[in-house]
Amino acid sequence: EVQLVESGGGSVQAGGSLKLSCTASGFTFDDSDLAWYRQAPGHGCELVSTITRHGDTYYADSVKGRFTISRDNAKNTVYLQMNSLKPEDTAVYYCAADAPGGGRYCGGRCCTAEYNYWGQGTQVTVSS
Repeated sequence: EVQLVESGGGSVQAGGSLKLSCTASGFTFDDSDLAWYRQAPGHGCELVSTITRHGDTYYADSVKGRFTISRDNAKNTVYLQMNSLKPEDTAVYYCAADAPGGGRYCGGRCCTAEYNYWGQGTQVTVSS
């Protein structure tokens, strides 16, 4: 069974930090490119950051310099370290994996064709 389980979300004041984790199972994690998306109320799914199977990273302009994505293949886990959080970062955050030929699995409301497997999402709320 394919699973991606996010954790680490919660409420924090502006300027604070949170670290999200996503632990995967049921597919070949080491050969998969990974991503974090977020969905704010009334908005679509926004790409936040990606990390390839080789370790190359990408960040959306809105989070560049504040967020850091990383992966630990031994633990089948991808992380998102979020610093200097702003109220506009408030959203449900989803992890996703691209594993060609592995089918599809959608754990929540954010699930696009760009990635095969998606988690259930975790809420991040940033107050002023």
